[in-house]
Amino acid sequence: MECVFGLVGDGFAVVAADTSAVHSILVHKSNEDKIMKLDSHKLVAASGEPGDRVQFTEYIQKNVALYQFRNGIPLTTAAAANFTRGELATALRKNPYSVNILMAGYDKETGPSLYYIDYIATLHKVDKGAFGYGSYFSLSLMDRHYHSGMSVEEAVDLLDKIIMEIRSRLVVAPPNFVIKIVDKDGAREYAWRESVKDAAVASA
Repeated sequence: MECVFGLVGDGFAVVAADTSAVHSILVHKSNEDKIMKLDSHKLVAASGEPGDRVQFTEYIQKNVALYQFRNGIPLTTAAAANFTRGELATALRKNPYSVNILMAGYDKETGPSLYYIDYIATLHKVDKGAFGYGSYFSLSLMDRHYHSGMSVEEAVDLLDKIIMEIRSRLVVAPPNFVIKIVDKDGAREYAWRESVKDAAVASA
């Protein structure tokens, strides 16, 4: 029951994702970070099959780093999103990845941006987006409360509304969420919203 959502505000983009690692009816862990830092000013929030999600996002991360290493300049967020879309499209007729991505980034020339990339290689630049069962609630709440030029406080307040709605309305709602932000100062973790903590495993 994955939930990934994000939006663009005034000079920043913010994304949130649940942190549950689930297989069938079992929850394996409640602190799985599904938002990868692609480089200093880009974030990738991904949902989908766990193996595909980890392998594909790491593949994109390393290729973005390789481009910067070879050329001396980083990819823009738009270029990274188009590269990601191209790799998904290439894999689609060979060995498709079951991965949906929200890519958030900040560029000096164009400011913050958010890209929606789904498992069949659809790419759209959006102001707000969501994937997973949580999107049923997050999209409707963002339609109601989102406006351009939101401050960080307003955006996080909206994400908290979405998290509370998911927790109260979704039948098997994930308990924990992580929120990350990217702006002119770079990509970083903003906050965790935890209602369940994993018990520490005793050493043998």
